[in-house]
Amino acid sequence: MMGITIETVDPDAALPASSDVVMIGGGIIGIMTALFLARDGISVTVCEKGEVGHEQSGRNWGWVRIMGRDPGEIPLGLESMRLWSEMDKLVGGDTGFTRSGIAYVADTPAALAQHEAWLDHARQYQLDSRLLSSREIESVLPGCKRAFTGALFTPSDARAEPQKAVPAMARALRRRGGTVLTRCAVRGIETKAGRVSAVVTERGTIACSQVVLAGGAWSRLFLGNLGIDFPQLKVLGSVLRTQPLDGPPPYAVGASDFAFRKRQDGGYTVAHRGASTAEIVPDSFRLFADFLPSLVKQRQELRLRLSRRFLDEARTPRRWGLDEVTPFERMRVLDPPPSTAILDEAKANLIKAFPAFGGMKVAQAWGGFIDATPDAVPVIGEVPRLPGFFIASGFSGHGFGIGPGAGRLVADLIRGATPMIDTKPFRLERFARLERTTRVA
Repeated sequence: MMGITIETVDPDAALPASSDVVMIGGGIIGIMTALFLARDGISVTVCEKGEVGHEQSGRNWGWVRIMGRDPGEIPLGLESMRLWSEMDKLVGGDTGFTRSGIAYVADTPAALAQHEAWLDHARQYQLDSRLLSSREIESVLPGCKRAFTGALFTPSDARAEPQKAVPAMARALRRRGGTVLTRCAVRGIETKAGRVSAVVTERGTIACSQVVLAGGAWSRLFLGNLGIDFPQLKVLGSVLRTQPLDGPPPYAVGASDFAFRKRQDGGYTVAHRGASTAEIVPDSFRLFADFLPSLVKQRQELRLRLSRRFLDEARTPRRWGLDEVTPFERMRVLDPPPSTAILDEAKANLIKAFPAFGGMKVAQAWGGFIDATPDAVPVIGEVPRLPGFFIASGFSGHGFGIGPGAGRLVADLIRGATPMIDTKPFRLERFARLERTTRVA
């Protein structure tokens, strides 16, 4: 069984001497921010330590949804859905975007009540989300053999193909005049008169006036070298894809113990919605108080594991100079193995609920590290103590779906335009510990 295959992007060869804006990270957030800036005539350079979209932006489930979002994320989800609906035209390529519908099925009345509570809040946005009774489920999900209490269903929610979407966006960025550098890690930033003046990469220095850190799971490590204690942990998600399969529903479906969605290639992406791996690492103890509430809330969904990653991260330098080789150069792409046990559980649960999956053949399986914050909401905005330095990270597994809207929001903030939505839910300062500890080196 193969690991994941993600399209690659031909990078630019030359390091520019200067750029108006430098993006640190070539995932969907960094690429989409850069694309919006380039469309406005702003010179922008993306520095990616590995390959474009080869970490979580290319390893996620491919769901593009508004349903179930945190209330603060719904406006961002609405703008993202609008952009996704135009994405193939916007980037001049195939991203696999399809409005296929998403259903969250509920095993118990309590679970269905949670969906109903979300729907009550979301009605102000005039979504097409609706509750399904146990009898209605069969009409939407034919072949379902599990007795679900009900479901929350949104016909207009969608899917796209992570392994091709971000590379297509990056190629569009290059056509717009943006610079994309791969295998070019940023070591740190330089300041002048208290604000950003340059980034220092492994290949040289790029003068700039604004920088965006969109480093995903690497963001905490990078920010720590600046003296910013960003509360973020990595959660391992395990995913597989099947060979083309006829029979199962064409929708994306999330249950308590499995999830699936139809793929453009005729197969399905499958995961365990109720189980992810939380590696015990040194940061688990440093950030224990920050994450304790979410750990208690999600205790049934997180599988704690102690492995060699504890020693690997304990040995990883947390401070370095701008003339030193950094951890980002020693590990170009995070490519963790998936949890076989979790995927086996997901397959077994799925087949019991939808026997049409009984003949599925697994083509690939992979793992990916999700950048999680204590409240599962991203940080988007300028660091108050360092003018010109922006963070767009901590998307907690939501980044692919809301990435286009987040990119536009960051671009608006950089240009000094009025933000399209309220940015308060995404402020860095909402984490009280940062008010006590943040400094800029």
